[in-house]
Amino acid sequence: MYTGKTKQPCCLCGNPDTASRLDLPPRAVQLLDNSGPIAWQDIVGEVSIHFCASDWETVVDLVLDAGMSPLSRCNAARADFDLREDFEALLNEVRDEPDQAPLEREMREESRRVIEAYDEDDHLDVRDLVEARVISWALADLADGANRAAADD
Repeated sequence: MYTGKTKQPCCLCGNPDTASRLDLPPRAVQLLDNSGPIAWQDIVGEVSIHFCASDWETVVDLVLDAGMSPLSRCNAARADFDLREDFEALLNEVRDEPDQAPLEREMREESRRVIEAYDEDDHLDVRDLVEARVISWALADLADGANRAAADD
């Protein structure tokens, strides 16, 4: 039985022929459309969203030219991620809730590095920059939301 990541359809239009993928921290699933029933705390590893070629062009323009995140338009039902319960069923054991902090820290640091080094590093491509910006914005939005919720209490 294969339990790894599989290719998903475009998270915007559902086209099964995808050209690009972004990997996001688990908490970012909350920013996707139709994410309400997903317990992001139970996601193991990153969340991957895929885009067809035409939608990828739109995403690049949206992120790099307009400075906007595409996540609110991406359907969570088309995202690729592993849930803790899937592993529990496979291994027949109960696992603790994953600690997402190290993964988020790593993704935040890598995003900063990519954004800062993009113009000088020939090994970075547009996909790397788009992913870095989307991750940075998502984590900032989620931190702002948590701060607002704490202030409301």
